[in-house]
Amino acid sequence: MRVTISQIKAMKQKGEKISMLTAYDYTTAKIVDEAGLPMILVGDSLGMVVLGYDSTLPVTLEVMLHHTKAVMRGAKNALVVGDMPFMTYQASIEDAMHNAGRFMQEAGCQAVKLEGGVTVAATVKKMTDAGIPVMGHIGLTPQSINQLGGHKIQGKTPEAAKLLLEDAIALEKAGAFAVVLETVPAPLAALISKKISIPTIGIGAGAGCDGQVQVIHDILGSFTDYVPKHTKRYATIADITAKAVAQYHAEVKSGAFPTDAQSFPLDKAVLAGLE
Repeated sequence: MRVTISQIKAMKQKGEKISMLTAYDYTTAKIVDEAGLPMILVGDSLGMVVLGYDSTLPVTLEVMLHHTKAVMRGAKNALVVGDMPFMTYQASIEDAMHNAGRFMQEAGCQAVKLEGGVTVAATVKKMTDAGIPVMGHIGLTPQSINQLGGHKIQGKTPEAAKLLLEDAIALEKAGAFAVVLETVPAPLAALISKKISIPTIGIGAGAGCDGQVQVIHDILGSFTDYVPKHTKRYATIADITAKAVAQYHAEVKSGAFPTDAQSFPLDKAVLAGLE
């Protein structure tokens, strides 16, 4: 049976940590799902790690739906969350409802994620009232990177910390089943996690959160443009891939590949009349 939002919320009550990773394609989703992670995020971070943009802003709804469908084909057990991209929910509640509905109907995911706190609370409530599970996202919100002035730690002053707590409470009251805390000082994230009843999923927010999410390309070392401080590399896929590709290239040039083991034989009689 696929993991439900009720099970995710219950994990917090039991004190059970929640692990979440991004996936953007069938193969990766299948691997993550079979590893037993309860949630997969189809993040708009694919803009950088898959499509090569310098931010998430160019990612469109059609791109997100395309990748979410692929992930859904690979993930059979995890709860899949589709990331609503820039300007698919900010213009109006009506737009937001329509676009969130497309995630649920066309892509088939179980929930959507959107950035913001108090400012999107009315939208979140409308969605959850309509039966669309919503994961919130506060702190460093990549879709607002130009307004924030870069990738900066959020909540460092008493005023900013208070606003983040208010954002988290507003999302909980609006019906969100969980909230991502990104690039938030660990003590503040731990306090927010205690103040609200829904799970907090940290990324650069310390161990006091109820769960953690990371971009899979970061933990595998396959994205080499930069390494975020909040990540830990569990493998160096880029190096392994580069060596394999270089060896393939060398063997093709030398004639060492393919061998008979990678070729298909044919009865000589078939060619007899063609020579």
